[in-house]
Amino acid sequence: MKIDHSLPLEYSTEQNRMNILGFWIFLGAEIMLFATLFTTYFVYENRVGNGPSGGEIFEITPVLFETIILLTSSFTIGLAVHAMRINRTKAMLAFLGITLLLGLGFLGIEIYEFVHYYHVGATLQTSAFTAILLTTLGTHGAHVTFGLFWGIFIIMQIKKRGLTPETANKSFIFSLYWHFLDVIWIFIFSFIYLKGLM
Repeated sequence: MKIDHSLPLEYSTEQNRMNILGFWIFLGAEIMLFATLFTTYFVYENRVGNGPSGGEIFEITPVLFETIILLTSSFTIGLAVHAMRINRTKAMLAFLGITLLLGLGFLGIEIYEFVHYYHVGATLQTSAFTAILLTTLGTHGAHVTFGLFWGIFIIMQIKKRGLTPETANKSFIFSLYWHFLDVIWIFIFSFIYLKGLM
């Protein structure tokens, strides 16, 4: 395996560069998934039947907390990548851990939200609106949950093997995934919650 020391560690081998390119292609498919969910949401957002509308069930406080937490986690994962690039493994692991804790906090608030929706009668069976709302939020939440497990495995690998071209590559790809989830959340916050509250 030939290592190019003039490049950041995560790009330092041909395999690493191919892995990153492949992950960008994967993110393209993920964009199509969420684009389909958003399109379906916009088609069904006013089809509430006898159920509640977004304005009746959305609470701005938890959504603001979710947004602040997830945007902060995007900052901490950026700090983790920076620490990785200057070979500060302990700092990198600390920022990765903080990122995962913030992700866990986000999920906790989202679970609270789902319980709230259930109690006010907004379930998958209530209306087309509630079905696509819960499906869209649930898909994003499932991606965050997957990210938490992925992040834990990366921390375990770095603790076991240290910072190598392979572990750096995996960490960088994870950071791309995490930033992607934050971007999707900005769309959810703007076009589902804020629009629904107006």
